[in-house]
Amino acid sequence: MKALDLTFKDENQIIKLLKNGKIGALPTDTIYGLVGSALNPKTIEEIYSLRKRDTAKPMIILISSLDDLKKFNIILTKEQTKFLKKVWPNPVSVILPCPLEKFIYLHRDKKSLAFRLPKDKNLLKILKEVGPLVAPSANFEKRKPAETITEAKKYFEGKVAFYVDEGKLKSKPSTVIRLYEDGTQIVLREGSFRGS
Repeated sequence: MKALDLTFKDENQIIKLLKNGKIGALPTDTIYGLVGSALNPKTIEEIYSLRKRDTAKPMIILISSLDDLKKFNIILTKEQTKFLKKVWPNPVSVILPCPLEKFIYLHRDKKSLAFRLPKDKNLLKILKEVGPLVAPSANFEKRKPAETITEAKKYFEGKVAFYVDEGKLKSKPSTVIRLYEDGTQIVLREGSFRGS
């Protein structure tokens, strides 16, 4: 497969490819991610395979608004909504219960999923059009995340549909928080976001 070299100006092409179940490497709000539609089980399995990722580990899902959570049958409590409105959009990934069997391809029998509402306007445009995307870092599991598209190509040359180059990106991964129905939070990973 000959991958396309694109920029965010080619957003219509990026949107079309992602809607058709294709996978690409592009800048997220933290680092380069390997992205694909979260609502396409075949795409999800392909990303696990490409990244040599542990198939028991769920991936973080990028969304464009709180409304996107309804696509996963997640109904927020008042306390959860209040907290999410305070921390999003930001590099904060929040784990919420998602026990439905039909999403087992995403939650890998963990019965919960991690979501992030990014601040990046280019990414948000794409998310609004395509819907939720998984976006694990662009590297093989346990290897160094790609900081440039050249590094991403070394991992995935010929195996993904497109690359979006935004120069060198270096950032901590997102902060990961488990959020309970009563609004209680547990920080599971300290990342690039320092919030209250």
